[in-house]
Amino acid sequence: MADIRTYNVVVLGIGFLFIFTAFTTCGNIEQTVVKSLNSTNFTGSGYHSLGIIYGVFSFCNMLAPTIVAIIGPQFTMFFSGILYSGYIAVFIIPSTWSFYFTSVLIGIGAAMLWTAQGHFLVENSDASTINRNTGLFWALLQCSMLFGNLYVYFDWKGKTEISDKDRKIMFTALLVISAIGTLSFLALRKVFQLEEALTEEEGQSLLSTRLIYTQRATSAVTEAKTEFRLELSFYSGVYGTCIGATTHFGDAAKGLIGISGIVVGIGEIIGGGLFGLILKNNRFRRTSVVFLGMVVHFVAFYLIFLNIPNDAPVVFQTSSQHNPYLTPSVSIALLCSFLLGLGDSCFNTQLYSILGRAYAEQSAPAFAIFKFIQSIFAAVAFFYSGYILLTWQLLVMVIMGFIGTLCFFMVERMQNMSADTQEY
Repeated sequence: MADIRTYNVVVLGIGFLFIFTAFTTCGNIEQTVVKSLNSTNFTGSGYHSLGIIYGVFSFCNMLAPTIVAIIGPQFTMFFSGILYSGYIAVFIIPSTWSFYFTSVLIGIGAAMLWTAQGHFLVENSDASTINRNTGLFWALLQCSMLFGNLYVYFDWKGKTEISDKDRKIMFTALLVISAIGTLSFLALRKVFQLEEALTEEEGQSLLSTRLIYTQRATSAVTEAKTEFRLELSFYSGVYGTCIGATTHFGDAAKGLIGISGIVVGIGEIIGGGLFGLILKNNRFRRTSVVFLGMVVHFVAFYLIFLNIPNDAPVVFQTSSQHNPYLTPSVSIALLCSFLLGLGDSCFNTQLYSILGRAYAEQSAPAFAIFKFIQSIFAAVAFFYSGYILLTWQLLVMVIMGFIGTLCFFMVERMQNMSADTQEY
């Protein structure tokens, strides 16, 4: 049984690795690609597309648990992977209507994919393995930041504009990669769980205790994730665009988008391995890791504020016009990429861990609510990212970062109180 579960977690991580090698690379470069399109008939915005994706994602989370329950997590993920592949394919021969239409479809697919993923991960874990499995899955998933971005660096280095040929080669390769990841979900195996029988009195006592803490924790955990999703929107779609638009980096700017994505991925992998695999279960560990993530991100935001031009994310400009406080440094820019990835892994490994423990028996609805809240804020972030100066975006994330960390501490405290109550 344990071998099958470990096998499933590894295959799950590999499937997500391939799909998000394609999608993460796409999200990292799509605004830059859109700016370079030669067709005057194309009027789409990469920021708006990502905003639509996460907006649809948020509302479709309400239906996702029902779909997962009907067709099962395996085939839900397979169908969702097809929708992800369709979005990638649009960039080969882009048009405005298909660009936004597939943005809606991938939002639907994302809701189903992540709800099914959370349910499947919890189904293949128990209290003693949830941290390990979360870390293993997260490390495999974040390897997706490496390969596509590495190709972007070598192929786009020294280019100021992205040609039609470059775009078609890039997205054809990403489409094939996404299709491989989708097919890998068919290799997952069913796990039959044996549930312990409880007496009626024990069951009622356990249920009432869970209800009390579940109601309180649901609100706080979703608030905690609000800021973390704003930061994901920033590093996955905005920061790479900022680097590519920084004129101080010269002809290397476009290639640096790929290197930045790789370095973010390295930070994610190191964090996932360290906080999910190496460190063992510890009751007070999660709050320490989340606090570390907040500090790491605050350092990254301050360095970005000093190093990147304030108008770099503005959607209607192809290059920055403002001068930052420091002369832009590639080393500092890439250090910030690493810190963004490391901090994000601190948050996500602990959020998945606490959700897996608190909602082991209601994992699909819990992950659906979790994704519903975070995707709303991701959609808002992508819509305003192309119009608000960098300083204000960083300020919003600092404020929400502090609030989100406090909310996580509240959830952890409730979970500990719930555990203490159940012991008696």
